[in-house]
Amino acid sequence: MKILLLGDIVGRSGRRAVCNYISGKNYDLVIANGENSAGGFGITPSIVEQLNSAGIHIITSGNHIWKRKEIIPFLETDQKLLIRPANYPSENPGKGFVEYKLKGLTFLVINLQGRIFMPECDCPFHCVDQILESRKADTVIVDFHAEATSEKVAMGKYLDGRVAVVFGTHTHVQTSDARILPGGTIYHTDLGMCGPGGGVIGVKFEDAIFRFIHCRPGRMTTATGAFMINGLEVCLNEEGKPVSYRIIRYKESPSEVPETESFDE
Repeated sequence: MKILLLGDIVGRSGRRAVCNYISGKNYDLVIANGENSAGGFGITPSIVEQLNSAGIHIITSGNHIWKRKEIIPFLETDQKLLIRPANYPSENPGKGFVEYKLKGLTFLVINLQGRIFMPECDCPFHCVDQILESRKADTVIVDFHAEATSEKVAMGKYLDGRVAVVFGTHTHVQTSDARILPGGTIYHTDLGMCGPGGGVIGVKFEDAIFRFIHCRPGRMTTATGAFMINGLEVCLNEEGKPVSYRIIRYKESPSEVPETESFDE
């Protein structure tokens, strides 16, 4: 079995790039982080449906999951396509994990959020312990949406031998440390991003530099330039155990300048 894990999808151009990239490819399971897929911040129900129709089976998220108000009722009713970090208080809408049946096996996909340089949330380590104790699955995959590499590395080692794959999202910058840990878990600190590569992690340079210089929020616009696809391809045996991986780092020049989207923070 072959699964594809995609980093943070940024804006319309990111959605377009991802849909084009996976078209015609024969993956058994595709998981992508979609928390920035709506104009660079948040996600909407229509985008969830668009990505699912394109071949993405499960969409993970992070701290920006709450940015679009229309996603709240969707999270309350949909329990299959879109998940939010499991270590937010349980009173919040949505679920932090999902089970997926594939070739006679049960896959458990868990979404967690870090606490270093991130919005306040519950302990991700205790949270993942509780989920693993309460759920049985043949293959467990964890998206750890976190800022600090130290926290991500710690989570990878903490789960080594207990899950199949641990990958990080959030920074939009792909790391080069994908590896198989001693216990057999495939680990990658950050998958990177899927979207426009011409700006600053998906945002126009002028908008990003304004914030750095003036130290105040401002309108941001998704960047243009060559599309990039960043992620990880993982091969599993018939029992759902990981056997190999391949880093995905793909870039192409668009035939036309893509439309941009603006958002406020």
